[in-house]
Amino acid sequence: NIITGRKGTGKSHLAKLLLISMASYGAPCVVLDVNGEYVNLHKSKDGRQQSIRLTVLAPRSGLNFALSKLGLRTVSGVLAHALDLPATSSKVFTTIWRDLEARGGLSLPEVIKAVQGWNCHDSVREALVSRLQVLLESGLFSDETNSLTEEKIMRLVEDGGILVVNLKNQSQTVRRILVEIFLGELTKILSSNWLKAIFLFAEEAHLYLRETYWDDIVTRMRHIGLFTTFITNQPDTVQEGIYRQADNIFIFNFTNEHDLDTIGKVAKADRETINYLVRGIPTRRCLLLGNVVRDLPLMVDVEALDVRTMGETRLFFS
Repeated sequence: NIITGRKGTGKSHLAKLLLISMASYGAPCVVLDVNGEYVNLHKSKDGRQQSIRLTVLAPRSGLNFALSKLGLRTVSGVLAHALDLPATSSKVFTTIWRDLEARGGLSLPEVIKAVQGWNCHDSVREALVSRLQVLLESGLFSDETNSLTEEKIMRLVEDGGILVVNLKNQSQTVRRILVEIFLGELTKILSSNWLKAIFLFAEEAHLYLRETYWDDIVTRMRHIGLFTTFITNQPDTVQEGIYRQADNIFIFNFTNEHDLDTIGKVAKADRETINYLVRGIPTRRCLLLGNVVRDLPLMVDVEALDVRTMGETRLFFS
């Protein structure tokens, strides 16, 4: 699914409504929350506790990983894709990893120490040490004895649990590290058939998701059971091929010509009609296209939620 529209039109509100509804039917859900908008979904507007099973994790607040539990593939992916480690250094890292693994010493400080003493070119060593230091300083490996594993993630989301990964106030680098780790862990869970499916909600994914992952998530990962809802106010950041493969597109109000053209080019409906309808949509109303309406454009109102949705656009003049 893709939910798009300009700021303040109700995109995140719809995403939260879909999230809560799916969880109520037992769907395992994970949210990549850029702005801390999903952390209070278990509370009503007047502060009462809701029946929603919600877990919020953030760096230095329950979000700890151990290198040995993540495994070589995930850690190598983090170094290469989130931290841009050169291929030559990646090969050396693999050799060092396997050596330490055989000796049972795979904590992050031990890996850094091994790299510093490894017989390799200075540029390779410096590239590895600098990136491993970034991991150390990220706060994501501060307690490797109490780490988050794929088994724990599975228990948090199974039978309608919602896991919110709070990325608010985190640097671009930490966000990218976390996304690489979580996509790796979710892939392990689904590939092992521990869960039939996981539903991932990605707010403003263009801020932290590397380009090559868009197509990977929508094509390869959906075959193992990872189904993603992208929420963005910048429709041109979503690759055209992703729109064409989307099951459903929820379009809120747009006035920018470029945004309208982006959507009009890929929508499975008459371009002029879509542009005309989208311009006049009021807040909390959207145009729905896709499989759920058999590609016939349908205007829908988004119902209110009795939860602390957060994320409402603040107004000075009202």
